[in-house]
Amino acid sequence: MTKAEIVAEIATKTNIEKVAVQHIVEAFMETIKGSLANGDNVYLRGFGSFVIKKRAEKTGRNISKNTTIIIPAHNIPAFKPAKTFVGEVKEKVK
Repeated sequence: MTKAEIVAEIATKTNIEKVAVQHIVEAFMETIKGSLANGDNVYLRGFGSFVIKKRAEKTGRNISKNTTIIIPAHNIPAFKPAKTFVGEVKEKVK
């Protein structure tokens, strides 16, 4: 499902114009990105959590040059679904 399909689905269910829904969805995503960029996790009860995972420094290999490189420690965004979310998906997929 694409962002455009999500906007269309929400607009249909709420009877709000697609343009307004698109602004809301964009603002929602920007708020989550901004929060994670500032080091704050986002918790949505019953849906899941957008969290920052810390990756430790590690040694990698450049296969084409046959050399080792150091990959510095860094943070990455991650999503952890809520237990109810996981349970609902498992039931629907069966």
